[in-house]
Amino acid sequence: MPNPKRRHSKARTAKRRAHDFLTASSLSECPSCHEKKMPHRACPKCGTYKGREVLDVEKER
Repeated sequence: MPNPKRRHSKARTAKRRAHDFLTASSLSECPSCHEKKMPHRACPKCGTYKGREVLDVEKER
């Protein structure tokens, strides 16, 4: 089984790992209440999706 003759430098290791990072999830704006929400999902604040109410959300008093 082959083994490396020399160790890889820190710069070479960092170049290889340059794309290994987390990306922030994209958010869209709810058209009815203008809160940020995940795309293609019902709004957790008002419970609407595509102009229809699909979730029963208790209103804050």
